[in-house]
Amino acid sequence: MCKDNRKNLRNKQRVVVKIGSSSLTHAKTGELDLLKIEKLVRILCDLKGEGRDVVLVSSGAIAAGRQALGGQKRPESISEKQAYAAVGQARLMMVYQKLFSEYNRVAAQILLTKDTMTNEASRYNAQNTFDELMHLGAVPIVNENDTVSTHEIQFGDNDRLSAIVAALIGADLLILLSDIDGLYSDDPHKNPQAKFIHLVEEISPEFLEMGKDTAGSDVGTGGMSAKLAAARIATDSGSDMIIANGKNVEIIHEIMQGEEKGTLFIAHTNQDFDLMDYINYQY
Repeated sequence: MCKDNRKNLRNKQRVVVKIGSSSLTHAKTGELDLLKIEKLVRILCDLKGEGRDVVLVSSGAIAAGRQALGGQKRPESISEKQAYAAVGQARLMMVYQKLFSEYNRVAAQILLTKDTMTNEASRYNAQNTFDELMHLGAVPIVNENDTVSTHEIQFGDNDRLSAIVAALIGADLLILLSDIDGLYSDDPHKNPQAKFIHLVEEISPEFLEMGKDTAGSDVGTGGMSAKLAAARIATDSGSDMIIANGKNVEIIHEIMQGEEKGTLFIAHTNQDFDLMDYINYQY
């Protein structure tokens, strides 16, 4: 059964890939890992070459701003984070634009806020923008608009944002690249007996209990509970979702070839799905 589910991933046509700050930066310095970003871009362009629609949800604006402003300590105040993001978002997109152009692809920036999603007209316009960009062959690169969205900087993460984007555009696969291999029965950093879970067919309360916040890097924000919240949004909207380790971005290619990498959450479309309910719900 699991092998069949994995093989089905080869046929996914609209894919959202989310990569976190800890997967985009060097652990020792916090600076952008340009070699990894180049590999990521090459893989996404190859997916485009196979005829798939691809959307990238990329963290890293604050980390890039931190680097540009002299590699200072991790910002703590809201105003510091907004300032770092203002510098870093432009820098991050400059890197993406340059690398995508080397593979004859166009990258487009989309910055979203929670207000964009809760306002019906804005949400409709955002959906049309995504559709038109993909129709034109571009790769939308999405991030939270940190410079104006204080609520996200304080409490949010791009895991849930990526699931909301997947639901908005009707994606059939969401890949969350993290600093962990997938879902475990307990925190593997603290419990060496924790068991790895390859397949989740339904997100039960027991699975949600496993989602203890485990974010421990100096640049990331999203723990496992955020990823499980994302899984609930994605699977209810009709998208499979995978949590996988982003240490080697080649894992995207392996996933798309049906290899058993990461934890696979199976879509089970909720006929009463209303994106607004999930945007406002607090897990």
